[in-house]
Amino acid sequence: MENQAFEKAVFVGIIKEKEDEWKISEYLEELEFLAETAGVLGDKKFIQRINKPDKSTYIGTGKLDEIRQYCEDNAISYVIFDDELSGTQQRNIEKLINCCHIIDRTSLILEIFAQRAKTSYAKMQVELARYQYMLPRLTGMWTHLERQRGGFGTRGGMGETQIEADKRIVKERITRLKEQLKKVDNQMSTQRGNRGSLVRLSLVGYTNVGKSTLMNLLAKSNVFAENKLFATLDTTVRKVVIENVPFLLSDTVGFIRKLPTQLVEAFKSTLDEVREADILVHVVDLSHPDFEEQMKVVEGTLREIGANDKPTYVVFNKIDAYKYKEYDEFSLEPRTNENRSLDELKNSWIAQEKTPCSFISAKEKIGIDKLKSDIYKMVAEMHAGRYPFNNFLWQ
Repeated sequence: MENQAFEKAVFVGIIKEKEDEWKISEYLEELEFLAETAGVLGDKKFIQRINKPDKSTYIGTGKLDEIRQYCEDNAISYVIFDDELSGTQQRNIEKLINCCHIIDRTSLILEIFAQRAKTSYAKMQVELARYQYMLPRLTGMWTHLERQRGGFGTRGGMGETQIEADKRIVKERITRLKEQLKKVDNQMSTQRGNRGSLVRLSLVGYTNVGKSTLMNLLAKSNVFAENKLFATLDTTVRKVVIENVPFLLSDTVGFIRKLPTQLVEAFKSTLDEVREADILVHVVDLSHPDFEEQMKVVEGTLREIGANDKPTYVVFNKIDAYKYKEYDEFSLEPRTNENRSLDELKNSWIAQEKTPCSFISAKEKIGIDKLKSDIYKMVAEMHAGRYPFNNFLWQ
């Protein structure tokens, strides 16, 4: 999909019962950002209110006809759905909208991961996820897998007689990839074991919240950081020393709403850095209007990978970009985060003693001294618990 930035996409979402239209619009904004990350320009968003997705076509056929007409009139290349489509849904939609590629959120994220994977390990993980996604969808695909290049929007044809053969090809490839990854995982596990007993901190957070920028700031390293989703796929580990206390700091792939289960499974070994960390540093983009929901997504993913029981320190990043609207005290509308000043937000979170936190701008280097001081205290305390006779090192 690279070098195809001139191609356009429309986005499709549904409003289920008790859901708000503004929330779905925000989800589609994120979907558009994903598409732009993959190299396609967003054009228009289509939303339909429906109790539950249609088993055959996801949305109503009337809405699909409206989308088809718009795509034909405006030279649209992709129709991207905000949920994962079943094989049946995708085939039926393709029959009704046959003028462009039909893509779901999962295949879009898989494409971005494929573009972003740089090391052979990351490429194998993404390839495994893509084959796992492809396997239940082989029926009706039109290109024989041995000739298929893969990639965003791949279309083509294969006969029904090839389906079983292709399933075998895919299953064999999945088995080989798992075996290869297991060997690398064992090597990485040995490397982690050889790092000694230094306290380990792991940066976690929603994608594009500034984890890599913070990593560069604390570790004085040169980790790739960019204002795009999933800029980092490979785990980076650096030794950091604050005052005279050393520790290991790791940065890994960001989380996102509806992260494909295939990717969670494929990247579980990469996320061992998170599972084996002593302290999680949860980085949050405070400037995002829905940062609290993003926090819940991260917490849910941590539960999914078995890393939700660790001491956690919250870093509210991007305070330089935080904006709010003055609250009208005579308004009947409930007060929201959009109506709270930065000081009010700080006070509300700091008041929650169970949530140690700091407010910073990694980009502008604001609030870094307090962050370093807090990290120093956490690491020193944990180190003292492990080595009670070495406390003199930081007294």
